[in-house]
Amino acid sequence: MSGARILVVDDEPQILSALETTLRGAGYDVETAATGEDALIQASVRPPEGVILDLVLPGRSGVEVCRELREWSDAPVLVLSVIGEEQEKVAALDAGADDYVTKPFGMDELLARLRALLRRVAPAESLLTVGDLEIDLEKGAVRRDGELVQLTPHEFGLLRLFATNEGKLLTHRTILREVWGAAYQSESHYLHVYVSQLRRKIEHDPTRPRYLLTETGTGYRFVDPKS
Repeated sequence: MSGARILVVDDEPQILSALETTLRGAGYDVETAATGEDALIQASVRPPEGVILDLVLPGRSGVEVCRELREWSDAPVLVLSVIGEEQEKVAALDAGADDYVTKPFGMDELLARLRALLRRVAPAESLLTVGDLEIDLEKGAVRRDGELVQLTPHEFGLLRLFATNEGKLLTHRTILREVWGAAYQSESHYLHVYVSQLRRKIEHDPTRPRYLLTETGTGYRFVDPKS
């Protein structure tokens, strides 16, 4: 999405300047903010198509900014964190952030993650192809290498969530809330059982998954092994 409007929020002038220069060079329309309050004002005046958001900000935190943005905006949010901010990172993901990069980060990685996030806001298709999997969202059918895979309703609901968020890191709490409902948000052991069952059905080798990857201590990420 060359030309997309990206709001960059960071209170470190050097990082803010570097990100602005890099993103403009990549063809994006860039706006910047150094505080959470300024970010929310700018986002309301000129809604961005993507947000790069530092977690540690003066005044309102990145988690608070993300939570407030999600009340009215579906723009993908890529958070910037540093080592040691694991709880804040997970809180931001639970508040609606889509992915994260850890400082110090490479600009190529950041641009790749941003491109992936922007691609996911395109209109959804009813038939998804991911690697050797063909997922028919309308009919609730899944094929692997052309062979029909029998999934339970909850297994398909889990796969649907992953497939429609390909490449996105989903926390345990988010997955449980979206598939089973708010009452199950703390039942992580429940989720592990279903993930294991799903892997046995979609992975060629469930002990070495290629599609459904574990992000230790955080959640899961569904990827295309051929990309």
